[in-house]
Amino acid sequence: MIKEILELIAKSPTPYQAVENFSLILDNVGFKEVKEDEDMVLEKGGHYYTRRNGSSIIAFVIPEAIKEPTFKIVASHSDCPSFKLKPNTLIKQNGYIKLNTEPYGGALYAPWFDRPLSLAGRLIVREDQRLVSHPFDLDEDFCVIPSVAIHQDRLANKGHELNGQIDLLPIVGLNEDFDLLTFLKQKSGYEDIVTYDLYLYPHISPVIYGDSGLYSSHHIDDLLSAVTSLLSLIEAKKCDDINVACIFDNEEVGSRTYQGANSDFMKVTLTRIAKALDIDLYKTSARSYMISCDGAHAIHPNHPEKSDQNNHPKINEGIVIKANADQSYTSDALTSAIIIDLMQRHDIPYQSFTNRSDERGGSTLGNIAISQLSIKAVDIGVAQLAMHSCFETAGTKDIEYLLKLFHHFYSEDLIKVEDR
Repeated sequence: MIKEILELIAKSPTPYQAVENFSLILDNVGFKEVKEDEDMVLEKGGHYYTRRNGSSIIAFVIPEAIKEPTFKIVASHSDCPSFKLKPNTLIKQNGYIKLNTEPYGGALYAPWFDRPLSLAGRLIVREDQRLVSHPFDLDEDFCVIPSVAIHQDRLANKGHELNGQIDLLPIVGLNEDFDLLTFLKQKSGYEDIVTYDLYLYPHISPVIYGDSGLYSSHHIDDLLSAVTSLLSLIEAKKCDDINVACIFDNEEVGSRTYQGANSDFMKVTLTRIAKALDIDLYKTSARSYMISCDGAHAIHPNHPEKSDQNNHPKINEGIVIKANADQSYTSDALTSAIIIDLMQRHDIPYQSFTNRSDERGGSTLGNIAISQLSIKAVDIGVAQLAMHSCFETAGTKDIEYLLKLFHHFYSEDLIKVEDR
């Protein structure tokens, strides 16, 4: 299962491939797509999904009998830090053909140098007086961001600021006749490409390091959460709750988009579900619970001082519950207790994460999503190294723990909560 999960992550370098691959998986196991511009007609026991912008997807399962309706939600995101191609993409300079790119999200830049990069995203194609969005993955070595030789930059290993418009532009070749649009037409087979959303990604396969318990891959943050939540939703036992997997785009840039967690995508979808089933949305939301699942920082082997002295997750030692006094994460004592109870009942190891008190940490989509529709929520993840690198490292046992947690979460009732 671990190899299959990593293969699916590798086949999903951008949100467009991820959502396309997830949709195919759902289609193959009998889920029905409900488009946003169509009526939502649901059947008891039915399996459904809806997409927005080709980069966000919500899948859900309706129980056979709805006694006390409850949404059980796992939320994650489909995007990752990268470099996006600008319009007027080619720069011809000093005999090189460079790509005019800009950083997307808070990437760790150094790992992007001197490795084969490819291109993926989507193409907008004119077809029979329609504009159609098609996922596109070049899936071949295409360009490289070259380092400056140590002989020309003696301070390179001392560290210095990297300029996105100078240091981080990749070269695609030496042929001054190269035309990107012609190239895309040849590779995609589409003749009338109007425009595109295209991103760089490392063209390197995931690696499992023998029996060490470690693996590395592009896009662990946060496709691991997305893939495991979706597979668990599909394979869960039948229960009386409405099981939901929400996978949003644009978390890495703040979620403030048409398809991000700060949009109305989740609220509108849950509202439509409630209306189709003739249940009260707000009573149902008050009983509901959401797991916001995103990567967590493992204690670093060479820099343990970067972690809190008492709350430093370790790889392969269980699910990480993330908390923050300023509410960058949704977890509080009550919402944490709900997930702890579930993990204790099923012998799933867990651990805690907080930032150092003198460091500002990151955030995720949980508190953004529930600002649209109030639902009890907790933030969790699995421990990893080199978050926001183009090649991150994590643990194989933690994949198993995450699958086990989501399976039980979707398959059984949560403990009743008295919130006084």
